Amino acid sequence: MSDRRDEPTRLARRLGLGDAVVVGLGSMIGAGIFSAFGPAARAAGAGLLVGLAIAAVVAYCNATSSAALAARYPASGGTYVYGRERLGPFWGHLAGWGFVVGKTASCAAMALTVGAYAAPTWSRPIALAAVVAVTAVDLRGVHRTVATTRVIVAIVLVALALVVIAAWFGGTASRAHLGDVTGGARGILESAGLLFFAFAGYARIATLGEEVRDPARTIPKAIPRALGITLAVYAVVAVSALAAVGPAALAASTAPLATVVRAGTLDALVPAVRVGATIAALGVLLSLVAGVGRTTFAMASDGALPRSLAAVHPRHQVPHRAELAVGVVVAALVLVADLRGAIGFSSFCVLCYYAVANASAWTLPGEARPRRRVTAGLGLVGCVLLAGTLPLASVLSGAAVLAVGALAWFVRSPHRRRRDRVGAPDRLGGRGGT
Repeated sequence: MSDRRDEPTRLARRLGLGDAVVVGLGSMIGAGIFSAFGPAARAAGAGLLVGLAIAAVVAYCNATSSAALAARYPASGGTYVYGRERLGPFWGHLAGWGFVVGKTASCAAMALTVGAYAAPTWSRPIALAAVVAVTAVDLRGVHRTVATTRVIVAIVLVALALVVIAAWFGGTASRAHLGDVTGGARGILESAGLLFFAFAGYARIATLGEEVRDPARTIPKAIPRALGITLAVYAVVAVSALAAVGPAALAASTAPLATVVRAGTLDALVPAVRVGATIAALGVLLSLVAGVGRTTFAMASDGALPRSLAAVHPRHQVPHRAELAVGVVVAALVLVADLRGAIGFSSFCVLCYYAVANASAWTLPGEARPRRRVTAGLGLVGCVLLAGTLPLASVLSGAAVLAVGALAWFVRSPHRRRRDRVGAPDRLGGRGGT
């Protein structure tokens, strides 16, 4: 197994602890909070508050495991690479496949969130336009910088603050709604699996090893701080939304936070909340298309996906064919997918992806192995448990898609072994897929 910890850095170390925390916040405090509360409320009612805490714990374990793996294997592909190096080629392939299909569904969910908040009556055409625009931007190699992320985080936090103000001062808040728990323990776990979607992107902090100063100290500090701030923000918004309209109203809405604001006397704030949600969803969609494209590229470079996707644009230095393919698939999903179904399917596949990450982290050697094994073990159990308690349709469809990916690996493995004897193509530098 390779050990690349001593590999020279290719990127300037410009980011400090505050910058790393901002990147983490920008990856998490996004569109998920504007869409995931609805399905979670349907599963557990006010019990989604407990589900939120469970999702945060699992996210922390996953991010910590990813950070340890990224320090050892700084390569494009995320857990696709980690699983291959630590557990074997099949598990790496399965993780990469789960990431690609799960995050492609996440892209569709984010695009549909753009449409739901920007103009509900034209949601699908607007979602499709968002996919086309974001793919075009990504193809030119334009990604979110720390400065842009700061602006997006500020806009989203203002929008969420308006939701909280409208909830408590709009004249409809009732603490009685907070006791309306449904679904029992299974419902709470289901809500945790669905709310896991709202923490999507947290492992972006784990992939900053080449860009932060003193990464061995900075990244372990940044992960819990960013997750803690995100959890606090989500908890305040969740309590406020439940108190304002109750879980039934949240469950019935595809734009639940707009529903919260519209229910009270401060409905004039609805446009501002819609703008904030739209910007958040566009920012997340931009990052997701780039990340999925890079994992697709890494898998194509290894022959796990069609080799034609393993191409880098000579001018913009991006995996343009992979990103274009992702954009086409997302656009197709936007035309037929349901927002709630996309969230559940995405959560199942991504939880399986991080189950492989935690299993990979369990095998890492070093002085921190006992502590790392506790975190990785908890993360692995949490991922499997939450994935298994998601809505049955999400579990069945996700398992079926993963089975297709596994079958494809076994079909292609003889060809892969012949290719490996000749030598694999070079990969795109940098990181992606987390």
